[in-house]
Amino acid sequence: MDIALETEALDVRYGQIQAVRSINLVVPKACITALLGANGAGKTSTVMAIAGVVPNVSGKVSIFGQDMTGATPDTIIRAGVAITPEGRRIFASLSVEENLILAGAATTKSTTSAERRAMMMERFPILGERRRQLAGLLSGGEQQMLAVARALMSGPRLILMDEPSLGLAPQMVDTMFAIIEELRAEGISILLVEQNASLALEIADHAVVLANGKVAAAGTPSEIVGQDILKSAYLAA
Repeated sequence: MDIALETEALDVRYGQIQAVRSINLVVPKACITALLGANGAGKTSTVMAIAGVVPNVSGKVSIFGQDMTGATPDTIIRAGVAITPEGRRIFASLSVEENLILAGAATTKSTTSAERRAMMMERFPILGERRRQLAGLLSGGEQQMLAVARALMSGPRLILMDEPSLGLAPQMVDTMFAIIEELRAEGISILLVEQNASLALEIADHAVVLANGKVAAAGTPSEIVGQDILKSAYLAA
């Protein structure tokens, strides 16, 4: 099995508080691995550790076979990783196009950045229509599309997606999950953190369930769905 991302005995601490305990997870190439669990289970801490944002980390993080333990966020981005953070965190006071320009400037040459911006406008037509509009005035679904487009500006091979359906209307949730499936079909590997376990399990190839900072279960969606461990994990936080 070709592996995009693997963690071994990953620990994350915030001062004296241990948020993540000895997590092992694997994201195969061109697959979706869902990271599930209740609020406070350690999902976002795991993603931030992989992205190099959390400093107090032990264990091992490998990305496309390369040891990236302790690497800085910019090094991890150059290794082919992008993130769509929880809450989207777009630059609300900048236009749609300016958000994409900033994302491209950090990771690509100017000519490549312009080409990718054009691709994003084509892929997400509503962003093209509103390219000069302030990003903060977009709807929640449009902002999430912008967050995905911003991540794609670096040409990633692996995307860490943290709660992409959060706060979206049901129709937009369906649209977002369709986009995630399209990315997988294009060969992009995805670690999907998602509070809506049933939706995530519908599209995931693999799943890991966290409870109280530890792995409570792992396997295929058919192995996970309906298990008592999944239900108890959502009641554990």
